[in-house]
Amino acid sequence: MHLPPPDLARSPRTGYTRAHWEAAADALLAAVEPYATEDRALYHFPGSHGSWSGRLSDGLEGYARTLLLAAFRRDETALERYASGLSAGVRGVWPRIEDRGQPLVEAASIALALRLTRPMLWDRLDDGIRQRTAAWLGDALTADPWPCNWELFPVTVGGFLEAVGHEPEASRKAIDRGLERIEQWYVGDGWYTDGPGRAFDYYNGWAMHLYPVLHAWLADDADLLARYGDRLTTHLGDYARLFGADGAPMHQGRSLTYRFATTVPLWLGALTGHTPLPPGETRRLASGALKYFLERDAVDAHGLLTLGWHGADESVLQGYSGPASPYWASKGFLGLLLPPEHEVWTAREEAGPAERENAITPLAAPNWLIQSTSSDGVVRLHNHGSEDVRYDPYYTRFAYSTVTRPSVSPPDNTVTVGGDPHREGIVPLGVGEGWAASRHLRSSGVEVTSLVVADGAAEVRAHLVAGAAPGTDVLVTGWATAEGGAEKAELLPVHGLTGQVPLSGVVDEGPATLFVALARLTGEPHPLPLQDLATVKVHRTADADDAHGAYDLSIRWRTGAERRFRFLASAASPTGVADAVDAGGHVAVDEVTTSHETPTSGDRTVSDERSAALSWSVKPW
Repeated sequence: MHLPPPDLARSPRTGYTRAHWEAAADALLAAVEPYATEDRALYHFPGSHGSWSGRLSDGLEGYARTLLLAAFRRDETALERYASGLSAGVRGVWPRIEDRGQPLVEAASIALALRLTRPMLWDRLDDGIRQRTAAWLGDALTADPWPCNWELFPVTVGGFLEAVGHEPEASRKAIDRGLERIEQWYVGDGWYTDGPGRAFDYYNGWAMHLYPVLHAWLADDADLLARYGDRLTTHLGDYARLFGADGAPMHQGRSLTYRFATTVPLWLGALTGHTPLPPGETRRLASGALKYFLERDAVDAHGLLTLGWHGADESVLQGYSGPASPYWASKGFLGLLLPPEHEVWTAREEAGPAERENAITPLAAPNWLIQSTSSDGVVRLHNHGSEDVRYDPYYTRFAYSTVTRPSVSPPDNTVTVGGDPHREGIVPLGVGEGWAASRHLRSSGVEVTSLVVADGAAEVRAHLVAGAAPGTDVLVTGWATAEGGAEKAELLPVHGLTGQVPLSGVVDEGPATLFVALARLTGEPHPLPLQDLATVKVHRTADADDAHGAYDLSIRWRTGAERRFRFLASAASPTGVADAVDAGGHVAVDEVTTSHETPTSGDRTVSDERSAALSWSVKPW
């Protein structure tokens, strides 16, 4: 891909300006044209990996997602070509929009593109084509979506059809129904789950925030925009911390092949005026992500986006991933809707959060701990609240980062008890200053209560195993770095564990056994020895309040900060988590207590009784 020379005066960190985004969009649009059918209604890209929806649906996906790119680019020449394809598509080439079918997804992209370019495309079509297009899209108003971000596809179609006066009552009903349904998944602090359960991932940005905010903005609905815009503002305060200094987004969740679609909420905040980020930081983060992928084989020799992360890689795909799926990355060009004179394009780039300082940031809604270090620009996500067992290992690991990816053998960032590495039915136990905790109960009845405490690049990981027979093997793994990468991963045994990765131990006699390790992922060339960064003490004690006794865990970091925790058995009650921080003689206590709400994972429900059985809590001492 040919891009302009870097502009280091305006963009000292990436060199990218609006001209680079325009050139990238133009190159991607030019590259897909040879793969359009003669009538331009379908785009069939090469490759043997088709989606489970079939070739016809995949061809529609190619049309819809690249049309969206042309709409953001506002390329009139390209839009003329897509107008021809639209005419053919709605005359019978495209599959019908039906319940829970992929065409519903693509209809949303087509409707959004038509809404954004109405004077350039829709208004120039003859009335017959407009009527056929509205009729084809109209099936989306009553199609039953999957209970997740799909609920917003009828909203997006309804927004366009209402704007052009087609079935206004049905369109309004679809809009209201979809917006009402996503409310059940809003958990506060700017975060949604992607449907029932606790699936926290990038769909927050490229779906759950994008469609409601953009709809409210396009409809000029001040009340809706205030509601969804305020949520976006709050979300972006967290979201900006998920990008490494090299531009890499966090490698977690599904649909990772959409790559720089991760920039959507950044641009959306700037476009609608709902962002806490300075313009120079917004562009720096977005351009950093685009540059990161373009320099790592996101585009093949033919100029096409590949199915993968760094180049072609089927291991990151799902069954719904087809040849054109990566073109949802088109959403990342949303920023081109901002005029060239907008401050997000004219401001000088500013450092992102991972570049400015070391930070340990608790995110209460997803129950994550974000750990970043400015010396190497690495960002780590400690996951104590997100899961979607359909897409393990991209949800169920204890940690993810911007420089690593989940490994299969041995599985990274896991605890294996009796040969079982599965982690599902996660119950978040809270986050605080420098820590996060959770528990999960396995089908065997074994319960694992886990705590991570972080300082700088170092981590203390503690796992309390209850309900396993004495002598049961326990294996603990840490980070898995890429071969040939600059980063170094370390995992040292502290209590109950021996050996090298994976660390091993056995369950003792008694109600529970605590296993503790010291971990680090760092890109520093000459870091201090890991064992010198923390003093960790574990004490098994009888407790007057509980017949099972307790484990006391104390950590004193090299920086002087101290954390103290107590693992204590609790009988079928809400689980509290807290930490005591000794800072210059002042002790501050944060406590988080879970309610009796029923956590879910996909279609599987974890009952209160099941999750509370044999439960242990973590409390200050």
